[in-house]
Amino acid sequence: MSLECPVTVRLTSERSDCPARSSHGVARKRNGINHVSGMPAVANPSTTVIGAHMFMIGIDPHKGSHTAAAVDCNETVIDTLRVDADGHQRARLLAWAARFEPRTWAVEGATGMGALVAQQLVAAGEHVVDVPAKLSSRVRLLERGRIDKTDPNDARSAAIVGWRTPTLNIVCGLDEHRVVLRLLADRHHHLTASRTRTICRLHALLCLLIEGGSERLLTVDKGEQLLVNVHIDGVVTRERVAVGHQLLDEIRVLDATRKELRRRTSETVTASATTITEIYGIGSLTAAIIIGRVGDITRFPTSGHFARHNGTAPIEASSGPKKRHRLNPRGDRQLNHAIHMAAVTQVGHDTLGRTYYLRKQAEGKTRKEAMRALKRHISDAIYQRLVTDTRR
Repeated sequence: MSLECPVTVRLTSERSDCPARSSHGVARKRNGINHVSGMPAVANPSTTVIGAHMFMIGIDPHKGSHTAAAVDCNETVIDTLRVDADGHQRARLLAWAARFEPRTWAVEGATGMGALVAQQLVAAGEHVVDVPAKLSSRVRLLERGRIDKTDPNDARSAAIVGWRTPTLNIVCGLDEHRVVLRLLADRHHHLTASRTRTICRLHALLCLLIEGGSERLLTVDKGEQLLVNVHIDGVVTRERVAVGHQLLDEIRVLDATRKELRRRTSETVTASATTITEIYGIGSLTAAIIIGRVGDITRFPTSGHFARHNGTAPIEASSGPKKRHRLNPRGDRQLNHAIHMAAVTQVGHDTLGRTYYLRKQAEGKTRKEAMRALKRHISDAIYQRLVTDTRR
């Protein structure tokens, strides 16, 4: 059996000579839709090799194993492989894929569950692209045959997305500062969520001990004082007070951990020599969130693409002759929240951002619309500084 793809993969601007299999109706042909997967019949330019044959190897990663599927340009599965997730996974994958030349690896969730295997392949000199799980599921939804949720089908779907999606992110080697800042930002997010949950539990407990509970802003010292003043009139009350003291101890530990984490974050941001902290309202923690979640800024061709990614670019919701835009609920919400806090900080102080915000209101925009405009303005400023930092 020949392992060569029967056609040459061409640039997206060229007409493909890849023979289409039997298709029902001409609408799919006219719209450039593949009749098997339902994906646009356009080759991914990141996998285009002029004058050579290509193979796309999709990987469906899991905690205990990884499933790979080699797919040609006709979306035909040539072979599949399942390897255990252990210290020999890269060697097994590369030995199996040696006959598929040239090749590109399409790893589903290359920044999540598939991060380790993707980085191992990149370190071995392989070309790897990141396939969002949402796009893989869309392939299964649109095709007529292989719709079962199995590992081989998932790997094939990832490979098809790699073939047909021209805007996939190329996985690069790790940047130490970005990775560390992402870890610190995520850790702070988790600690804050844990502290909030513990505070809520303490509020609920105090409602059982004190009429009306406590004030909304509950501190450790205030909680300690309230528990000390509780009159213990039985075993139940005594145990509730004991649990309250345990919750206060948990909050103290979380506060100390968050303080130490913020110190390490500040040191790491300083060492990264980023200039986004020069934007008013962006401190060390916000900078860590932005740098850690943005990753390689060069993957966004323009500030508009970056704004679309972080959710500050509005969505057009026009109907008929009426042109209007609405809030974009999509995008990276943590990144959007970081930009929102920077905007709130600027509006609350005598800054150029506040002047811009007031000017938008004077032009007839509502407060929310003016805030969205300011957030887009800050997004563009962040983009320009990140691009400048990358070029240094």
